[in-house]
Formats: sequence, C-alpha cells, structure tokens
Amino acid sequence: MKTVAASSAMIATLFASACGDDPPPSYGVVEQAGQPCTDAAQCYPDVPTGALHGDPTCLDQARNGYCTHTCESDADCCAVPGECRTAFPQACTPYESTPGKYCFLSCEDSDVRNAGFTDAVAFCRTYANAAFNCKSSGGGTQNRKICVP
Repeated sequence: MKTVAASSAMIATLFASACGDDPPPSYGVVEQAGQPCTDAAQCYPDVPTGALHGDPTCLDQARNGYCTHTCESDADCCAVPGECRTAFPQACTPYESTPGKYCFLSCEDSDVRNAGFTDAVAFCRTYANAAFNCKSSGGGTQNRKICVP
C-alpha cells in the first residue's frame, strides 16, 4: 500500500510542476551567450577579464537581460577557451536597433541540421535557453537567424 501511495504522490507532484507559465527545462549544455543578466560583469564568468574578442555586454532589450559580447565577425565569437560551451556556430550580427554587432547562438537552417535537429525552436530551447525561439536578428541587410527570447 505504501508503494501505491508513494507513486500517487510522485505523479501528483509531476502534474503540479507541469502546470503554470514556467517554460520547460533546458536539457542540453547551454551557451553563455544568452544567459540572463542585469550587468555585463555577470557574463562569461569562465573567461578571464579582457580575453574576449569584444566587450562583454548585457543586452537589456531582452527580457531578463542577455549575455553576449561585441564582435566584428563570426570569428570573434567562440574565439577564446571557456567562451563557448558547445561547438555550435555563433553569429555576429546587429540586434534590432542596438548599435554594433553581438554574438548569438546561430539557428540558421544548416546549423540546426548539423546539430541533428529538424526544429530550430527545439534547438534554441535545448542549447540557449528553455524560453528562447529562433528569430530574425532584425539586423537589416546583415540579418541572421539567432536564438533569442
């Protein structure tokens, strides 16, 4: 009887935790680009100060902040040890109306396929953040598909 009661309690807990507005958990190794922040000093804790190929930035346009850094080209993203936690490409692109260019986890079709995914949103939610989608960077003629909230 104890086993039935324990199983029932566990099932009830699972159903209760599945309700609400919380996004599903991310099951992959998440990138540092896209992590929540309120200040740039919170970004890239695994990288020595000054080592990034660009300035660490907390984009406050994104809900809960968005860790990234400035860049001139894709080669500036994932350029130093500890910066990226996966081998998936990052895109250096303008973001909406923010001046300059920043590193974002790329969800271009070929990058998503190369990662073994057919769904770009599932890719972003696995390797960036459980609440992210694959969207246009809004970078005008330099527009790219990136993982963002």
